[in-house]
Amino acid sequence: MKRTRAISSEADKAYHLVEALQKRLVEKMEALGTKTAFEPVEWFRDEGRHGGGVRYEATDESMFNRASVNISQVHYDDSPSKKLASATALSAIIHPQDPHAPSVHMHFSWTELREGRGYWRLMADLNPSIEELEDTLQYSICLQAAAAGQYDEAEAQGDRYFYIPALKRHRGSTHFYLEEFNSSDSEYDLFLSEVVGNAAIDCYVNIMRNVMIRGKVASAEDETAQLAYHTLYLLQVLTLDRGTTSGLLIHDQNDVGILASLPAKVDRELLISWTKKLPVPQNSLLQRIIEVLPHTSPSLVDEDVKLDLARVVREHYRLYPKALTLQASGGVLPTTVDNHK
Repeated sequence: MKRTRAISSEADKAYHLVEALQKRLVEKMEALGTKTAFEPVEWFRDEGRHGGGVRYEATDESMFNRASVNISQVHYDDSPSKKLASATALSAIIHPQDPHAPSVHMHFSWTELREGRGYWRLMADLNPSIEELEDTLQYSICLQAAAAGQYDEAEAQGDRYFYIPALKRHRGSTHFYLEEFNSSDSEYDLFLSEVVGNAAIDCYVNIMRNVMIRGKVASAEDETAQLAYHTLYLLQVLTLDRGTTSGLLIHDQNDVGILASLPAKVDRELLISWTKKLPVPQNSLLQRIIEVLPHTSPSLVDEDVKLDLARVVREHYRLYPKALTLQASGGVLPTTVDNHK
């Protein structure tokens, strides 16, 4: 099979950008001292006819709990009835093994509609199990410097999007999110996406390096705190995250890749304790999530479990389509699923 590429020049520019960001992040992560290299995994949309992607997965389990750096381009050049012309994206998540090292999530994507309108989605958020204020400030300052004119709005959107109402807390310590960004200057928007992407990557690598220099030894309490945070992360991704849900509802050809953001292990009993906190019908969704997790402590989230979780999420929103209104919003609601119709 061979992945085809979108014919649009704007989509081509976006693809070269996300490909460069992927290479930058993977190489810098490996340069931190990984014992083994990241490995590429390719996936195909409709056997490559409508594109696909490639993700690099970490194989060094001594450094990474989970790490995935995915780029993709889906297009409908042969389907003029589709609202979407193409979607090009980098989606990356790093979960370090060290509880003192923060996780990070990044997403940079270009969406081009058939009507000619296009926009960027820019996301970068720091997600520590155990917050170090120095790291949080460093990350927010880096992003503020990269996008001084947009930072206040991006911070506000991110804080709204990554809030977990049931637990009355945010997922991360600092959030940057611009949805449907278009300044009417396509070259500037491409440039801003590159600057923000490079800043998000370089700053995170510096934070990881500082964690290594500080050299704090993880205690049993630290590891318990990390497991609890990873459990919260899974809860947010599977019950609130619109990007994850949209990807699962649009197709089932990259379920493992879409759920690459999930940590390797979670606390099933903690999830059970949260079921009564969620509104109807999301409490039912969480109950079904719990049912497919291994009855162990902690519960391993491997590829088979991810496939089961993808099925559960898909079935839930097909049964309760109005429950999509309960998902996270930064203030601008993307029409991702409708665009693929």
